[in-house]
Amino acid sequence: MGLFDKLKNIVAKKESIEELETSELYQEEQRKKESFKIYEKGLTKTREEFVSKLSLLGHKYTKVNDSYFEELENLLIMADIGVNTVMKFLEKLRKRVKDENISDFNYLQEVIIDELFIIYVDGESLSDKIKFSENGPTVLLMIGVNGVGKTTTIAKLAHKFQEQGKSTMMIAADTFRAGAVPQLEEWANKTNSLFYGKENTDPSSVIYDGLQNAIQEKVDVVFIDTAGRLQNKVNLMKELEKMNKVIGTIIPGAPHETLLVIDATTGQNGIMQATSFQEITNITGIVLTKLDGTAKGGIVLAIKEEVNIPVKYVGLGEAMTDLETFDIESYIYGLFKDMMK
Repeated sequence: MGLFDKLKNIVAKKESIEELETSELYQEEQRKKESFKIYEKGLTKTREEFVSKLSLLGHKYTKVNDSYFEELENLLIMADIGVNTVMKFLEKLRKRVKDENISDFNYLQEVIIDELFIIYVDGESLSDKIKFSENGPTVLLMIGVNGVGKTTTIAKLAHKFQEQGKSTMMIAADTFRAGAVPQLEEWANKTNSLFYGKENTDPSSVIYDGLQNAIQEKVDVVFIDTAGRLQNKVNLMKELEKMNKVIGTIIPGAPHETLLVIDATTGQNGIMQATSFQEITNITGIVLTKLDGTAKGGIVLAIKEEVNIPVKYVGLGEAMTDLETFDIESYIYGLFKDMMK
């Protein structure tokens, strides 16, 4: 059974009276349905723009030919899936159409959904889970250019972890940008997080003192906000190298995660940012903000194909609770829900 059928079955399934609501399978299906609803709402813009046009292709053509593939190619690129990803995808799709002699457009749409899913999960397993430390604070180093929503992302993650019963702390290592330190402090106060920061000070020394405080206070999760300068990669690389060394000295094995925050509405520019940051430091995951605000939600697939870094969280709204753990099945459902009726 392909992904298309699996998603349809989860949504369509009606639980019998005899089914125990305490069963793990039942609870997992309920969680998945709730996740589907969140992604369905958050990906409305992309779905209305992309899937509506994809459905029209099936009515426009009487057979799967080169003209169909050309229009499909344009659609996929417009959804920001990325040229390289689209070319690889179409090569696979053409082969399946030929090998299976596919002429039914309804079935072809199911094949398209399954193959887009395979783009993300094929090859190696990419973990979308945060690696929490078993001993002492878990350190999350947050990187990304200015204006992508890095500070609010830290606040949303702090809120999420606090709901899981974890204590949180924010360290302001973006020390020279005007207003950056008080802005993070304000979010720390709003989320009941501890805070450490000093303006116009060496970022690594702030991190050193802040982590010492975190250990003393027995904090569970520490967020380190960093400067978003990409103009001079050499300087930024040296700064991040120094930060990583200081972090690892205070807490061996840290940072446990280095999360790159990208604004989904910037499209392919976001991919370029990921590539640039990947050249200067080790990134363990991506937080994709404002995915609900773009009609080009295909960027999730492009990120996987271009930089091979897992998307760990996606922003699907402005509220504090609108940062979701990334789930590829819910994402695919959110994109193609209208085709699963």
